[in-house]
Amino acid sequence: MKDLSNVFKYLDDTLQDTLNLLEELCVIPAPSGKEELRAEFVKNWLIHQGATQTYIDEALNVVCPINCEKAKDIVVFMAHTDVVFPDTTSLPLIKTDDKWFNPGIGDDTVCLVMMLQVIKYILDNNLTTDYGVLFVANSCEEGLGNLKGSRRIMKDFGDRVKEFYTFDGGYNRLINKCVGSHRYKISFATKGGHSFNAFGNENAIAVMANLINELYTCALPNKPDTKTTYNVGIVEGGTSVNTIAQKAGMLFEYRSDDKECLEYMKNFFFQKVNKAKENKNVSIDVELIGDRPCGGNVDIDQFNKICNKCVSICQKHTGMPCPCVAGSTDANVPSSMGIPAVCVGSYMGGGAHTREEYLKLDSIPIGLKITAELILDFFN
Repeated sequence: MKDLSNVFKYLDDTLQDTLNLLEELCVIPAPSGKEELRAEFVKNWLIHQGATQTYIDEALNVVCPINCEKAKDIVVFMAHTDVVFPDTTSLPLIKTDDKWFNPGIGDDTVCLVMMLQVIKYILDNNLTTDYGVLFVANSCEEGLGNLKGSRRIMKDFGDRVKEFYTFDGGYNRLINKCVGSHRYKISFATKGGHSFNAFGNENAIAVMANLINELYTCALPNKPDTKTTYNVGIVEGGTSVNTIAQKAGMLFEYRSDDKECLEYMKNFFFQKVNKAKENKNVSIDVELIGDRPCGGNVDIDQFNKICNKCVSICQKHTGMPCPCVAGSTDANVPSSMGIPAVCVGSYMGGGAHTREEYLKLDSIPIGLKITAELILDFFN
């Protein structure tokens, strides 16, 4: 067991620096796929700390490799830069004595800041490693970003990556089971017409509504220890109250933490869509806009070792249970490729994916210790 007392003292002594960095970073807008401003800030910050090898790749990932040219095996540590909100101007920050309120402050800005502060410690103290360690402030984790950043890292480094850790969410759980999903944009087009004079013509909204009703008749797969869901998230269409709708559209997704169940849902979905397409008075177009994989065949002994280590570190510093749960994170991509990958939380707060999202300030010192102990396990 490494003596990390000096590290923890450093992190406690520099807590104000952590808060200052968080304050700067959390107001920078970063919609998925448009993370340029935040990525540039993080790259420049890392270069200023001495990580001159840092670069931004084609997916807008900020990549900071340490010893990756020399080492055969790589360990990835990742935290995402994007937030769910489309804002392109500064995000609001409200401070109270015990909480900071900011859209995306927990998911995932503070987790990224903690990783950056540990990188700073490594650089300031010239720590070495026998591994290749790849730090990534990645893009496109949220929504229809479709894990673009994580996919790019695995494309560039996949055959060398042996372990993968992403920092995301609260430290009261470890995400070690991947929830896969398929997301579709479904468009409907009909002849339409005047609501009185052309009555009887197909209405695109009505056709869409019938399909939605059919999709919601789904009997979920009955497989123990799995969870499968589906949802229509957005509907739109029509012209006016006295017009038979010519166009309509919807977004639909299904999710599962099991590959077979995901395939079951795919078959059900297309069965219903193909049935609807039998109506020759309507045109139905289906576009796949999101595809997140479930986990793959991972070496179970190595995977359990990683999970046990992460749970032990979290429980040690929080004094609370750290159950293993399912979720959809950047870890989905490496896991689907057979690489042991988990998502580790490093803060406490609430309101994720709302504009009222908040961070509990007293969770930051704990999260810093969790982040540091996990990362420094790979450094001398």
